[in-house]
Amino acid sequence: MAARRPRPAASRLLSALAGLLRTALVLGALAGAGWWAWQQPFMERPRTLWELSRAGPAQALPVPVMGVSPGAIADTWGAGRSGGRRHEGVDIFAARGTPVVSSTRGIVSAIRETGLGGRQVWVLGPGLERYYYAHLDDWADGLQEGDVVRPGQALGVVGDTGNARGTPTHLHYGIYGADGALDPLPRLRAGAP
Repeated sequence: MAARRPRPAASRLLSALAGLLRTALVLGALAGAGWWAWQQPFMERPRTLWELSRAGPAQALPVPVMGVSPGAIADTWGAGRSGGRRHEGVDIFAARGTPVVSSTRGIVSAIRETGLGGRQVWVLGPGLERYYYAHLDDWADGLQEGDVVRPGQALGVVGDTGNARGTPTHLHYGIYGADGALDPLPRLRAGAP
């Protein structure tokens, strides 16, 4: 049996470079396909969730009830409520049926009719804070859990459902972070034009 002759160093180097080039081309094609897929409509929810998780909490917000200015909102944060509760939000008074819109970009995490809030929508927003829109008379047509919403997008209309039945129609608007309820009024005032 004859001994194999070692390949020259130049041949080994070219072979290694060709292998590296093939690997780089395959990885480049996979990265390109991944980038393409990430931009597609079917990836909107995961992409939005990732972006929201990396964003800081919104510091200035538009009023989520059409036609209401921040100056028209009374500071009711922490006011006493039945059962020894404290008010964890602000009440934004407006005529029944006035549009309620999302104050942030986010993902609709819940649409339900239950408890004190009656008809309500929860939106997961920047910094993974949760935005609570309650006492709605009705929800926006076609709105579904999991929808990606943008600022100004319709969520529903002002009403008096839940424990607000029979009171002047309004939106109860709340913000909840990792440590609980946050006062929305300073952010609404910071968002005033």
